[in-house]
Amino acid sequence: MKNIAFFFVGTFFGIVLIKSEAASWFRIYEMFQFESFHMYGIIGSAVTLGILLMQIIQRGKVKSISGEEISVAPKKKTFKANAIGGLMFGLGWALAGACPGPMYALAGAGFIPILIVLFGALIGALSYGLTKSKLPH
Repeated sequence: MKNIAFFFVGTFFGIVLIKSEAASWFRIYEMFQFESFHMYGIIGSAVTLGILLMQIIQRGKVKSISGEEISVAPKKKTFKANAIGGLMFGLGWALAGACPGPMYALAGAGFIPILIVLFGALIGALSYGLTKSKLPH
């Protein structure tokens, strides 16, 4: 039953991405060319909301749907790993014109060429999984 709820939330999120043009290659191109504020507004809103929700979760002893208390483990502060990972993510995003959320929304909306990008993302995730122990974390 829980998976059905996740399916509907994901479907709603995909519709929002498509309707807000957050999955539009042209909007992403405008963002990387610094020609439009549209995507920066969406990303900034998401980051702000994420910060607020994380603070509420960490300070408010919030429980999950199954009733367990949510605890967030502290992350290691590794500049090198974050810089390399962020650079790779950003370059892939700029080249493909889509980040992971919109990739699935675009596939769901029927944009067939995005399947090539999805395949590349899966190969990248597999490569990371195979080389994870050798990477700086």
